[in-house]
Amino acid sequence: MKLGQVFIVLSILWGISEIIFGRMKYSASETASQHDRRSLRILWITISLSVAAGVYTGLHGIGYLPQIRAFALPLGIVLILTGLIIRWTAVFTLRHYFTSNVDILPEHRLVQHGIYGVIRHPAYAGALLSFLGLGIAFGSWVSLLVIFLPITAAFLNRIRVEETALREAFGEQYREYCRKTRKLIPGVY
Repeated sequence: MKLGQVFIVLSILWGISEIIFGRMKYSASETASQHDRRSLRILWITISLSVAAGVYTGLHGIGYLPQIRAFALPLGIVLILTGLIIRWTAVFTLRHYFTSNVDILPEHRLVQHGIYGVIRHPAYAGALLSFLGLGIAFGSWVSLLVIFLPITAAFLNRIRVEETALREAFGEQYREYCRKTRKLIPGVY
């Protein structure tokens, strides 16, 4: 299988997994809309527009950098795959506490083991790594910026919303967890 075909298959697998997570794990509780503050809608709109614009610019060679052609697609594929593995690990570590919209379930416990012992938002870190890979894969600086920057801003908003809900629900326990871990990048941020 050629790299281009791997890229297409991986992108389809990524999209299907996000649809499955979104449909299966959507919380319909009254508190979900209060906690979520429309951050899921903002995130999906931003992702849809940014990916569409990034793919368009990438396929049309806008901002194409021929000097990175040899490694852009393979590096992009590795980043997408690594990001997906991190994201799926995070989702499966949370198990029934994972919801696609921000919600604190009645029996909710603060998960601090596994990948959550290293960073607080590994599912978002994995997604961002995959979007970085998508932007790089086209070998276009415009695609990279159009995909990665707006999506990162939407995820940072989402993290702010989620951390507010977690602080309200877990108080000092969550503040202590924040002192021990970073948001997205171990030891950095």
